[in-house]
Amino acid sequence: MDSYELRIQYEISRWKQKIMADSNFFQSSAKKVQLKIQSLLPEQIQELLTQTVKNMMTLFMGGSTVFSGGSEEYEALSLRERDAILDKKLNEYKKISAVEGAGTGAGGILLGLADFPLLMGIKIRFLVEAARIYGYSPKVEIERQFMLYIFQLAFSSDEHRKKTLQIIENWEEKLDGNPQVNWDKLQQEYRDHIDLAKLLQLVPLIGAPVGAYVNYQLLEQLGETAKNSYRLRYLKEKGELVK
Repeated sequence: MDSYELRIQYEISRWKQKIMADSNFFQSSAKKVQLKIQSLLPEQIQELLTQTVKNMMTLFMGGSTVFSGGSEEYEALSLRERDAILDKKLNEYKKISAVEGAGTGAGGILLGLADFPLLMGIKIRFLVEAARIYGYSPKVEIERQFMLYIFQLAFSSDEHRKKTLQIIENWEEKLDGNPQVNWDKLQQEYRDHIDLAKLLQLVPLIGAPVGAYVNYQLLEQLGETAKNSYRLRYLKEKGELVK
């Protein structure tokens, strides 16, 4: 194992500690405010958000997403090279999501609502890219299942993230049981995870800058989660993960 992989193992360890830590007082208070605001949203809007998640994920798991090839072109790369390519791709997707968030945020409630399916599409396309970079084909259904667990790890409550991390850490052992995603739980967790700032994107005048900033940060969050999840799996499969 080279020095780079040793450093990455330390980064993975710090990342896991962050996930396993409980929310602080500020985060807990912000969550209560967020849930209160969500409860004031009209039922039709809440149903729209739920249905959006369900439709996008159903299309994804059914293979309807257009995949841009397998993972063959990355087969000979080292972990360092894979990480560098992912970082470049992530920067591209963060910029795309920021532009999309600013555009929809500038239009108030109607265009703000359109941001949800558009942003989900961007997130899914990024996960497909990440899978390929680390050597896993998104054309394989079980790999799409793994991507959805990454999605949940990035956008769920503290308790659900802890449970999801355990599944990702022990993925190869879970394969014999054909680990299926709990769709109802995924939809609920993702909808409840929508940040207070994300809801402010629906407000005219401030929607554009809020939309750009929040979308950028959400892709950053997904990128960190995807990178460390695949790093963890990559090193474990090579037998080089220090426990």
